[in-house]
Amino acid sequence: MPKILVVDDEYRIRQIIRKYAEFEGYEVAEAVDGMQAIEVCRKNKYDLIIMDVMMPELDGFSACREIRKFCSSPIIMLSARGEEYDKIHGFELGSDDYVVKPFSPKELMMRVAAVIKRSGGGAEEQKRDVYTFKGLVIDFSARIVSVDGARVEMTPKEYELLFYMVRNKGLALTRESLISEVWGYDFFGDERTLDTHIKLLRKSLGAYSKCIVTLRGVGYRFEEVV
Repeated sequence: MPKILVVDDEYRIRQIIRKYAEFEGYEVAEAVDGMQAIEVCRKNKYDLIIMDVMMPELDGFSACREIRKFCSSPIIMLSARGEEYDKIHGFELGSDDYVVKPFSPKELMMRVAAVIKRSGGGAEEQKRDVYTFKGLVIDFSARIVSVDGARVEMTPKEYELLFYMVRNKGLALTRESLISEVWGYDFFGDERTLDTHIKLLRKSLGAYSKCIVTLRGVGYRFEEVV
């Protein structure tokens, strides 16, 4: 049973999400603000976190930033603010989706299911799947990336972007296909979000950053550059 953490200072919102999530078969835990969310995430593992942006004590963006330092669980941000800047800011901090209030609980549950499926959460005893190129080791099953023996910490979107590119190594991947596969077909941001994540990913890969090749006017390709 996948475990979800719902973080919102409004009791009514938490109860609505709990009702629909439990109906869909999820186990639900709650936190009332960002500080409590960080605390419970240090003690427990969740398949997905639903995080409100505007909260007392510590806002959702700040909590997301802190949680990303030690946890790679997917995060869906909730906010009454739907400006593009806020959405991009949330994605750059490591969130996986952004839902604007007021929202449809049924739609939220569909997004929850889609994000968990993309992240591989809730799967039982997945077969170990590892890619190796010289000192670059990618364990798809465990979501672990190592460069020359050192483990590299990435945001969930960096992991998903790298995994998708490596799965399709040698192929020219258009910007549109990368955004659709990694962020979802209903992503409303712009292509700068992809460029930002490619830049972060290259930084994370260090000497293997050259494996991500830019295809001008098309997109990117992952290749085993010697």
